[in-house]
Amino acid sequence: MRHSYSKIIIHKILSIFILTLLNCQAYSIDTIRMMHYNLMYYTTSTPSDCNGNEAYLQKKDENLKTVLHHVLPDVLCVCEMGSNITYVDRFRNNVLNTNGVDYYSSCPLTNYSGGTIANMLYYDNRKLAFHSHFYISTSYRDINAYKLYYKSPDLSHSDTVFITFLLAHLKAGSAASDKSAREVQVSKLLTTLEQRGQFENFVFSGDFNLYGASEPAYQKLRYYDNTLFAFYDPLDKEGEWHNNGLFADLHTQSTHAQYESGSCFASGGLDDRFDFILVSPFVYYGSYGVTSLNDSYHAVGQDGSRFNRDINNPSNTILPANVANALFNASDHLPVVMDLAIDATTSIFDNNRKELLLNVVNPIREKLSLTIHTEEEGDYNFQVFSLDGRCLQSFDYSLHTGANKIERPFPFSSSLYILIVSDSKGNKTARKIVK
Repeated sequence: MRHSYSKIIIHKILSIFILTLLNCQAYSIDTIRMMHYNLMYYTTSTPSDCNGNEAYLQKKDENLKTVLHHVLPDVLCVCEMGSNITYVDRFRNNVLNTNGVDYYSSCPLTNYSGGTIANMLYYDNRKLAFHSHFYISTSYRDINAYKLYYKSPDLSHSDTVFITFLLAHLKAGSAASDKSAREVQVSKLLTTLEQRGQFENFVFSGDFNLYGASEPAYQKLRYYDNTLFAFYDPLDKEGEWHNNGLFADLHTQSTHAQYESGSCFASGGLDDRFDFILVSPFVYYGSYGVTSLNDSYHAVGQDGSRFNRDINNPSNTILPANVANALFNASDHLPVVMDLAIDATTSIFDNNRKELLLNVVNPIREKLSLTIHTEEEGDYNFQVFSLDGRCLQSFDYSLHTGANKIERPFPFSSSLYILIVSDSKGNKTARKIVK
């Protein structure tokens, strides 16, 4: 479904409640759909056994067109795009902006790491606009960051929501050295984000080539020491995904069971979860106007009955046959999709107020654990509210400049709560607590 209605309703109720507590006013929601897709060599510079040529690209264009016009994402992040701007333009003009569609734009291309393939982001310019970008060069491929902003209906009168999409294609392979290389790439990303010191709505997607949640790269992403820069997995299904039928509904590679001589397709059928969308805590908990609708996350065409099989044989139970066939012929990866809820009215707080940088570790058990980043030392008040508006706890802390970690007992039953933090100048910040 286009919207995860239960999540939106819960988010609306909590948001209205928070806004009442903060003496705020307006709230409305829009959604954007994002997709990540490994295009599998969208270039004629393919490995020698792939037979990449113009006819190869023409066939790929037609199949990708079928898939993408079926989904029509608002944001499309891709890897294995040819590292020449010619391919970026070709894909935009021959695949996306066709069949009456003319609203997709592309972002700047980088390839400082060298190589024949790169990352790219396309977006619906009716809803979103490009703001800025940066890149992280690694030994294999660039990691790209593209910052977009939402075209709010009242954009001329207020601030808007910003989202930074991070794209990566991590080192392939199952050897210990490959896993170590992936950890190095991830570490470089996290260190860069921390050094930049900007607490943003980050959405990190790509072909991560991970075989299981025990891999150091995944562990570092998910459980980074500085929780403000850690990433959440919206599916929350950790395990050893490789060739494990228990995770058949998560697998994204390969769409082909049998080896085909002269083609680029990996064989073996769908038995790996290589393709991911992860989100920062600010997106997971909707802190800064963007909330991941986790129930909407899925791999296109993955009906759970594909373990070690083709995507289109036996017949796919959730897609039209032409789309399933196009997925089979376009790439050996399935695209992954997730919806994001956007607070379309961003001028909620008084312009003179400043929101605090606060991350609550959810779900909690016996203790409330949080990190708050302050620009100046001072006294701060913390209040815990139940959903019926009762103040259950009120306590004060003197905080120093920078990151402050707080832990304290949380003797309340399993439920949803609201934490309100106030400084001496009247700035207030709200966060959800889940127990």
